[in-house]
Amino acid sequence: MVRAAVLPAVGAPLEITGIELPEPGPGQVRVRLAAAGVCHSDLSLSNGTMRVPVPAVLGHEGAGTVVSVGEDVGHVAPGDGVVLNWAPSCGSCHHCGIGEVWLCANALAGAANIHARTADGTELHPGLNVAAFAQETVIAANCVLPAPDGVPLTDAALLGCAVLTGYGAVHHSARVRAGESVVVFGIGGVGLAVLQSARIAGASRIIAVDVSPEKEELARRAGATDYVMASATTPREIRGLTAGQGADVAIECVGRAATIRTAWESTRRGGRTTVVGIGGKDQEVTFNALEIFHWGRSLTGCVYGNSDPARDLPVLAGHIAAGRFDLSMMVTERIGLDGIPAAFDNMIAGRGGRALVVF
Repeated sequence: MVRAAVLPAVGAPLEITGIELPEPGPGQVRVRLAAAGVCHSDLSLSNGTMRVPVPAVLGHEGAGTVVSVGEDVGHVAPGDGVVLNWAPSCGSCHHCGIGEVWLCANALAGAANIHARTADGTELHPGLNVAAFAQETVIAANCVLPAPDGVPLTDAALLGCAVLTGYGAVHHSARVRAGESVVVFGIGGVGLAVLQSARIAGASRIIAVDVSPEKEELARRAGATDYVMASATTPREIRGLTAGQGADVAIECVGRAATIRTAWESTRRGGRTTVVGIGGKDQEVTFNALEIFHWGRSLTGCVYGNSDPARDLPVLAGHIAAGRFDLSMMVTERIGLDGIPAAFDNMIAGRGGRALVVF
């Protein structure tokens, strides 16, 4: 038996309980978790904004050590440190065939599988494939990638979602160029990764926007040159910081209609807005046809940072080794499994950066 955070039903409180894991079968790996980040997507799964089969073990951002492997697994072995990849590409669908692995049609197929059982025999699904809110997990071999050398596994957990998403949003989706100005809305775990990535890209001005004044120091440590409290006048303030033009790029990490609209209005004529935040179906953003023509701005979605983990993790490892990207500064709280509900409450209230479950 291992301890895990189980979502018994959509909207129900998490239950910290013991679960029984099977031995890894062909093409599977058993991993002992070192740490798992508490991501806003976990909150979205628990409240039904995103749908997965339940009951389920949540958690999708993690890293740990391989305990054992099944047949036909050759890229990792017992004792190896690994980062969990919650959205593995199948390699055979249309999107994988054209190089858009982040849009793989089969990436979440594993979430429908039976992952484990509770003591009374209740079958559990693996959340977003990897079930990282547990002391150990058994997952498909394509859901693990070798952890970068020299990076503590507790820090490496953040690479599995927040960092790949934030880095990719800057470098692959928004394609920030050196000298451009960037405004970032929402300074949680992903927002902090976006700020650091914008600095790496050579952005000339990096403006952080959030509802919490307490996040200013953290945002500036991550690379923000300016900090703006979110309000009805935010677009005007952004223009005041960018010679009256607006930012070249806005990256929205909240997922609310009002914030997406504000991000779009905060860019210059011809500016680019990338939406990273995951909102509900009721969050409708409206534009009129004339303003779309006049402003010439672009608005794009962003899934998992438009990243290919196999390609991007080695690049990120280089930035970490060179001191350009600081994983540990993103963690504002280290907790146990019992602390996840409180971490959810903090996210709802807009407090803190990344909470990290440390096993």
